[in-house]
Amino acid sequence: MTQPPGYEQGDKSRFVCKLNKAIYGLKQAPRAWFETLKAHLLSLGFVMTRSDSSLFVRHSVDEVMYLLVYVDDIILTGNNLSSIQVVIDEMNRVFSLKDLGVLSYFLGIEITYVANGFVLSQQKYIRDLLHRCGMESANGLPTPMISNCHLSLNDGSPIPNVTEYRSIVGALQYVVITRPEIAFSVNRVCQFMHSPLDTHFQAVKRILRYLSGTVDFGLHFVASSRLTLTAFVDANWGSDLDDRRSTSGFCVFFGDNPVSWGSKKQAVVSRSTAEAEYRSVACATTELLWLESLLRELRVSLDGRSTLWCDNSSAVAVSANPVFHSKFKHVELDLFFVREQVAAGRLLVNEIPSSEQLADVLTKPLSASSFSRFRERLSVVQLSSVL
Repeated sequence: MTQPPGYEQGDKSRFVCKLNKAIYGLKQAPRAWFETLKAHLLSLGFVMTRSDSSLFVRHSVDEVMYLLVYVDDIILTGNNLSSIQVVIDEMNRVFSLKDLGVLSYFLGIEITYVANGFVLSQQKYIRDLLHRCGMESANGLPTPMISNCHLSLNDGSPIPNVTEYRSIVGALQYVVITRPEIAFSVNRVCQFMHSPLDTHFQAVKRILRYLSGTVDFGLHFVASSRLTLTAFVDANWGSDLDDRRSTSGFCVFFGDNPVSWGSKKQAVVSRSTAEAEYRSVACATTELLWLESLLRELRVSLDGRSTLWCDNSSAVAVSANPVFHSKFKHVELDLFFVREQVAAGRLLVNEIPSSEQLADVLTKPLSASSFSRFRERLSVVQLSSVL
């Protein structure tokens, strides 16, 4: 350890410092650790991607290697096992690693390998959450939210333990990583964390009861022959009872597998269904562009341009027609942002029937039959059914 800049004492240059606080408790410790790790990875030939600062890539003529970092947890993969072992040995020489072998568990996410791919699940994480809430024996429910649920800021009574509500909802946000079908429900209950009421807590408990009956469900990834990006976009116009803002939902598929999804309340009030849908299109377009950038850095070539499916004919028409904008002047930035991508040939916006709109489950609560159908199409399956 060297003396901090500005505090050097020349006559005590070989002295050590007595810490009054553990170095891991200092705010700059994570940054210092990452800078140290990054410098070593760069010396090994890795390059930090611009799309994700925690992802490092190393390419050569016939070799590719990806390294993902989360603090001191690391995933390393590539197409040459001997080169991977060389990197592990070199890093172990500097940092004293613990090699856990083939990836099976990472940050609460379990990886189960099946015949035609693998399944990402969070069984242990969900069981621990249910145990913490005292609901490990709760009866399961077919949906995470009733189809006629309308939560409001003022509909209900204050709850005695606000911290418990926030803790559970915060934990549910992490479950969405492998369970896209609960994204809308979790998004709704997140909107009341500042002042939760008993009706909001009942909605949270229903999500937990749904998870109790589907603990062993996970996200199924299969090998795909098509390297394409396809997005499904939907919006629920004026769905919020308190401020009449709309809810946007999108799901992006890489080949046959969902890789990105989201459910979010729009930042402004939309004056029509078409406007709400178009704002969702713009949101999904940004996600597609980011994924395209990430895949380029991973040296993955896409088969054709990205496609975006929307079930609103007006929003589809506005995205391609440079004249049809008299009622969209106030959404000018989103308007030209999407049009620019369409005109450049990087994006194709098509219309799809509402019955086939996969993002529907990300914008509103559905009946049990519809929810089950969309859940299956989002590749969320029971683990025992694919083993």
